[in-house]
Amino acid sequence: MENDSKAMVISQDFSLTNLNEMELAKAREIAGGIDVSDSQAVIEYGVGAQTDIADFSDTVLDQVRSKDAGFAGEALNELMVNVKEIDVDGISNGSSSGLLKRVSRKIKKFIGRYNTLSVQIDSIVVKLEDTRDSLFRDIELLDQLYDKNGQYLKQLDLYIAAGEIKLDELNSVVLPALRSEAEQSDDPVKAQELRDMQSMVNRFEKRVHDLKLSRMISIQAMPQIRLVQNNDQVLVERIQSSILNTIPLWKNQIVIAITLFRQKSALKIQKDVTDTTNELLKKNSEMLKTGTIETAKEAERGIVEIETLRQVNSDLIETITESLRIQQEGKAARAAAEKELGVLENELKQKLMEAQK
Repeated sequence: MENDSKAMVISQDFSLTNLNEMELAKAREIAGGIDVSDSQAVIEYGVGAQTDIADFSDTVLDQVRSKDAGFAGEALNELMVNVKEIDVDGISNGSSSGLLKRVSRKIKKFIGRYNTLSVQIDSIVVKLEDTRDSLFRDIELLDQLYDKNGQYLKQLDLYIAAGEIKLDELNSVVLPALRSEAEQSDDPVKAQELRDMQSMVNRFEKRVHDLKLSRMISIQAMPQIRLVQNNDQVLVERIQSSILNTIPLWKNQIVIAITLFRQKSALKIQKDVTDTTNELLKKNSEMLKTGTIETAKEAERGIVEIETLRQVNSDLIETITESLRIQQEGKAARAAAEKELGVLENELKQKLMEAQK
């Protein structure tokens, strides 16, 4: 009865209705060739399908591990850093020292860095295109892996279905027949045959259960493959957008920045001249005012200020007063100590006299 209940539980995990008529016929054919009395046959039942699933899982895992999806992001980050270093604002901001020569040097330096960046951009675009093509191939490979996984899953379904059919036969026909023979016969061999068959059926049930675990692995691989494939597709879309939109936009904006700066350069030079002149006049006027006032103040000061003498005198008086107070307190403490010593000495003498009586 215990084996019968196990068979019912296992049957609930897998439904034969998942198979069509042709597949069900194939499962019955496989079930007909199962010999549970052969220990090796039980152990190796469905091993081929399980091996295919394990090898397939390793293939998918290697595909994920070997994915160098970070390259595209690193290339784009490097490009973004180089673009930021161009510092479009820097060619139109800053101090006004140097003026015309400084502005000229800035423009030349900016254009030189832009030309260098253009070469880097073109190189990165080539690498991005290579990465995009590689991802396209990976997407196609993942489609093939997905189809193979479906084939392995069907193969497992056949072995599981055949195992379910065989277990149903063993639990409903073979075991009851052996149990009936053992109960009606006094031959201990019959009882041993029943126990052996029960043991083999139990082992076969575990084998079918292992196949169901492999089936779950195969089922889980399906969304995993699609997730990896979807990530590749998203990355391809972003790379494509970078090649067709972002990078040309960066180039255009840098060119526009140079053009606008050149248009404003003459006005900026004039503004810098005016600002510098005003700034120098203001600073000289402020320095003259500050220097005159400080000189007058210093000339009116004495060598030693009265406030300093007053503070020194106050500190000296406070020091003498504190010293006298400390001396008086020390004298009073010593007198009290001498008095206390006399009391202690009298008490000690009194105790010694009492001890001699």
